Amino acid sequence: MTDTHDFDVLIVGAGLSGIGAACHLVREKTGKSFAILERRAAVGGTWDLFTYPGIRSDSDMLTFGFNFRPWNDTLVLADGPSIKQYVAETAEEYGVADHIRFGRRVVRASWSSAAGCWTVEVDSQQPGGARETYTSRFLIGATGYYNYDEGHRPVFPGEETFRAAGGQVVHPQFWPEDLDYAGKRIVIIGSGATAITLVPAMATGDGAAGHVTMLQRSPTYIMPVPETDPVASPLARLRVPPGVIYRSGRLRNIVLQQAVYKLCRAQPALARRVLLAAVRAQVGKHVDMRHFTPSYNPWDERLCVVPNGDLFRVLRRGEASIATDHIDTFTETGIRLRSGEELPADIVVSATGLQIQLAGGAELEVDGVPVETRERMLYKGVLMDGVPNSMFVIGYTNASWTLKADLASEYFCRLIKHMDAHGHDQVLPVADDADRSDVSVMGDSMRSGYIQRGDAVMPRQGKRMPWQIRNDYFRDAPVLRRGAIEDPVLRFSATPATVDEQTAAPAAAV
Repeated sequence: MTDTHDFDVLIVGAGLSGIGAACHLVREKTGKSFAILERRAAVGGTWDLFTYPGIRSDSDMLTFGFNFRPWNDTLVLADGPSIKQYVAETAEEYGVADHIRFGRRVVRASWSSAAGCWTVEVDSQQPGGARETYTSRFLIGATGYYNYDEGHRPVFPGEETFRAAGGQVVHPQFWPEDLDYAGKRIVIIGSGATAITLVPAMATGDGAAGHVTMLQRSPTYIMPVPETDPVASPLARLRVPPGVIYRSGRLRNIVLQQAVYKLCRAQPALARRVLLAAVRAQVGKHVDMRHFTPSYNPWDERLCVVPNGDLFRVLRRGEASIATDHIDTFTETGIRLRSGEELPADIVVSATGLQIQLAGGAELEVDGVPVETRERMLYKGVLMDGVPNSMFVIGYTNASWTLKADLASEYFCRLIKHMDAHGHDQVLPVADDADRSDVSVMGDSMRSGYIQRGDAVMPRQGKRMPWQIRNDYFRDAPVLRRGAIEDPVLRFSATPATVDEQTAAPAAAV
């Protein structure tokens, strides 16, 4: 049995992007009915999926939070449960929580130009659930770009020998709830944000590991940041209104993000010296700086941040250590490196990264033709060329994800209202092949492993506007918030079969 449900807008995903998009539909008074399809049993997306020790944001919360709902805590980086709660509270505050349908995994989304709508096939994961069908005029892909079913997990030589001797190997994306690592020897493979979060979290506190070793093939640039906002607290004591503190702090942090990124790109040698000097001051004289000195330039890969130097503190105290080498093989008692050194381990954590996918892995079709996302471009970083009436939210790679997600949703609401005002119900972005480059929208900005692996599915970077992704908030904001909607590359039309329907009021408008 198949149930059918009709809405003006379908949003896939109830994480930061999906909840944000729904709130903008409400705030902008679009008058559109909508539903949010979420495969998991709770809101939060990434922040519901990842539960490993110490899970936290790697962007400051003043800019990682929604632009319409201030993050008022003084913590610069927030833990995962707090972010999940923030998303859930936002959904409740703006009345979108009741529009979420949990346990719904989108498997296919098909557009029909003749009918002027999307048909979305959904596997219901509810008890006794069956295949459901949803139809909508607009589709918003708000699933991010992680593969929730599978992380990047290399096969290590000798791993079975280690397991057979009682060793455990876990991936942070699928952290066992009952994992007891108290007093045990831990090796964390990786050097990215997940690894540098896990090291201090597992090395300290109740149930701390006996020792934690971070094993990396190559170092990552690490930037210390204060644990709490150094400006907000003094301003609060001076009784500066909270709204002023939030807006000024948010603007300050956006400027700082852009300034650091542009310095790294324009003056990589100078940026390298500044970053390494900051680390050197934190680690002390007994830690070898080769473990913190990458071979590439800053922002060729994403910078990692640590609050109050928590990583450096456990290294100084000897509760953790770093090994920079390659794996030769797992053994019965740990890992043997190419140098011949052996790292004893009871538990190995493979913090080796993510797999990339778009639209939550759902198949996309336009008039019966499969959409190869790798061959498409993004109009203003929001609309996919050749794919009508849709938005795919991809946040910034060099700044907080939500900065771009908010701008994209604001633009999409403006687009919908423009179409209503001019009698259109279809919009199709059409790109010229000459505008298409050979690199992805993310590969143009960074060379991180997960970005390179995602080249097979990510849209292409354009050679010029409006197809060029600039990763620059201050240039994007005026264009997406106030720029003209009409554009020669956007083809607007009305669906003849729905002319009569356009006079009918939506059944469940918001």
